[in-house]
Amino acid sequence: MDVVVLIGRILFVVLFLSSGIGHLTQADGMAGYAQSKGVPMPKLAVQVSGVVLVLGALMVLFGVWADLGALLLVVFLLPTAFLMHAFWKEADAMAKQNEMIQFNKDVSLAGAALALFAFFAHTAELGLTVTGPLFSLG
Repeated sequence: MDVVVLIGRILFVVLFLSSGIGHLTQADGMAGYAQSKGVPMPKLAVQVSGVVLVLGALMVLFGVWADLGALLLVVFLLPTAFLMHAFWKEADAMAKQNEMIQFNKDVSLAGAALALFAFFAHTAELGLTVTGPLFSLG
């Protein structure tokens, strides 16, 4: 079971690590996109979100307070869904569809991250982690 959970954690964080690294290495380009979506202080927002993504992903990956890492990913995903992928504001049908897909992806991943939070905070035997959970739900 421990290996299955580890493989699941690895697969789950691939998207967040690559996205977070992109936020940090391509901050100027991403800031322009964030600015076009009305995000205040877009470059700082991109950099902070990059740090949150990388930190949360690494915490889940290595099992260092993985419950907190999962919550950090939720803190990124939900605001991003509403700020960056507001499909209801789009007039063009193709743009609306694309934003709806991205919105639903972010909301779904936030749900998965919340489920991981509950798993890490509730399960006594996590196995293959560096630390135990920071929070206790059980």
